[in-house]
Amino acid sequence: MTATFALRGPALLFCPGNRPDRFAKAVAAADTVILDLEDAVGPDDKAAARTAVVGALADLDPAAVLVRINAPGTPWYDDDVRALSGHPQVALMLPMADRAADVEALAPHPVVALCETARGVLAAPEIAAATGCAGLMWGSEDLVADLGGRAGRAPGGGYRPAVEEARTRILYAARAAGVTPVDTVLVDIDDGATLRSDSAAAVAAGFAAKACIHPAQVAVVREAFRPTDDEVARARAMLAAAEAHSGGVFRLDGRMVDVPLLAHAREVLRQAAP
Repeated sequence: MTATFALRGPALLFCPGNRPDRFAKAVAAADTVILDLEDAVGPDDKAAARTAVVGALADLDPAAVLVRINAPGTPWYDDDVRALSGHPQVALMLPMADRAADVEALAPHPVVALCETARGVLAAPEIAAATGCAGLMWGSEDLVADLGGRAGRAPGGGYRPAVEEARTRILYAARAAGVTPVDTVLVDIDDGATLRSDSAAAVAAGFAAKACIHPAQVAVVREAFRPTDDEVARARAMLAAAEAHSGGVFRLDGRMVDVPLLAHAREVLRQAAP
């Protein structure tokens, strides 16, 4: 069941929860900031990070932030949930998600479930359909480790088949449930070419957003997800022609236009909106 949460744009940016000095800059740089209490924060800094994040939420737009809590079963999970209970409108990112019940346990928060294990990928349809689920994201690095693999990237670019299948399963599960699909991060901050390629593949496949780990990656993701001027012009022309034909299939510039193409045109215009 879709929860009330909508991304403001395609570029999500992780920001360590123990660096409150970076919060405002991260919010200004990205479409949505993920204040991270999990991987970016060491065990000795968990409590301080939690205090910093909760303290900052009063001054931040809830629509601009997510908070990644620690996974169920860790020593910090219960304290994270308890501390954030005073901000039920803030969406939470649930790492190591592998069952619907863990999403539902976070009600009334909207939840973006991070599927980064074999169990999580296989349970993605049930997780996406859980009450409170607002989105699905997949995590490549943890997934490769969980699979016992050595490398997730293919030599010629993209991902190896087992990892690409996980990416595809997350996309299908999210779209089938009507929740937001988010593509994984690229950990090599300086590899702009791979980021552009990954982002282009993500938007072409149907992902709504991609996560970043450094502000320099945000512009690349935004550019990849932004339709070109020609794509916008074609979409507008197609929708205008559809109004003139009053429904039904019609021909435009040598192509037959039907309902799926019109839906795609509307999505192009939505992505192009400021």
